[in-house]
Amino acid sequence: MVEVGESSESVLGMQNSRLVRNGSLHEEDSIQKQVTTFGGSGSRNTSPLGRIGSRNTSPSRQKVIKTKPRGLDEETVATFNKAVQPDVQMEDNIWAMLPEDLLNEILARVPPFMIFRLRSVCKRWNSILQDNSFLKFHSQVPSHGPCLLTFWKNSQTPQCSVFSLPLKQWFRIPFTFLPQWAFWLVGSSGGLLCFSGLDGLTFKTLVCNPLTQSWRILPSMHCNQQRQLIMVVDRMDRSFKIIATSDIYGDKSLPTEVYDSKLNRWSLHQTMPAVNLCSSKMAFCDSRLYLETLSPLGLMVYRLDTGNWEHIPAKFPRSLLDGYLLAGTQKRLFLVGRIGLYSTLQSMRIWELDHTKSVWVEISRMPLRYFRALLRLSAERFECFGQDNLICFTSWTQGKSLLYDVDKKIWSWIAGCALQSYNSQVCFYEPRFDASIY
Repeated sequence: MVEVGESSESVLGMQNSRLVRNGSLHEEDSIQKQVTTFGGSGSRNTSPLGRIGSRNTSPSRQKVIKTKPRGLDEETVATFNKAVQPDVQMEDNIWAMLPEDLLNEILARVPPFMIFRLRSVCKRWNSILQDNSFLKFHSQVPSHGPCLLTFWKNSQTPQCSVFSLPLKQWFRIPFTFLPQWAFWLVGSSGGLLCFSGLDGLTFKTLVCNPLTQSWRILPSMHCNQQRQLIMVVDRMDRSFKIIATSDIYGDKSLPTEVYDSKLNRWSLHQTMPAVNLCSSKMAFCDSRLYLETLSPLGLMVYRLDTGNWEHIPAKFPRSLLDGYLLAGTQKRLFLVGRIGLYSTLQSMRIWELDHTKSVWVEISRMPLRYFRALLRLSAERFECFGQDNLICFTSWTQGKSLLYDVDKKIWSWIAGCALQSYNSQVCFYEPRFDASIY
């Protein structure tokens, strides 16, 4: 029996946001410093740009804005280098005469996190998330943009924060609607999150939409053991699939299972050949699931269309300490890892797989000053994940997050800390109201 739950309170709270310096560096060592200072009224301008020549302290050039919208626990204080234009007064009678479809199309283009502000305007807007016309328009507009989602448990209470890269703000999402056993974040795809955990002796899998706070428990697998999982959402088909590979403890005798949301069941497929995996990190790219292997050296590939496994003899770079497989756009597969046996000689590099030659080609290196700021010790632990040719690095000890744009070749620090606690789990997230759990 499918269990479905909905939170009675879906108002999204926003965490107090405080931006820190955001720098970007091109690979040709041309530094673009882009600094935004946050402080209270009368704060001193500490921007390096303000130190060049005479310091500008004119009130007309340094405007402080405080906002606290109704219904949200938010206070955003921003400093701008130019005068801020006054808000344009909206005519109530004009907006009242807008056709219903036009109004829904306008609201569908509002960033998802801002929709929760508008729900306090009137009863009609408060129920907009259940409006099929709004969801139809929302599904047709471009994505809001990449976000970073951080999930952790504080005193056994699930906590979740989302950092919007386009808005450069943190938002807090209430996660009390999840059952207690859902403690491990499997991943995110197409606006949905997948969790797994042990409910007593039973291994369970759960799918939810954080924005609508709808969720359901998936049927049990044929082999009731804790497995390595990855979720893939097909927006065009309005469906999703979950692939379960070997046991996390190394039991290679388990068959590969695939869950199809359209069929609402798990199907059995070929068992992965006996190999020695480098790690449990997986990447899904071009309808294929990739895993790193030590013996035989290379990649194990699972084809979702045929349900079969195959091996690619793609040798890893020499002196690779820890490697992460990341999926990009246009069938691009990346390998990210540290190179070097000694801390003074270590560096972070990015390779791309040449599918025709089955070799890794280096495409970028992390600048040394960023590498030393992110990982001060050679044995420090870090996490790496990617989406749409964006690669994010997070440090467990330094509490920092670094973003790399593969297309633009730009490195930039992410405002705030993506790791809220030592047991935080972080992934890219695409906020969507139309993402269905069925």
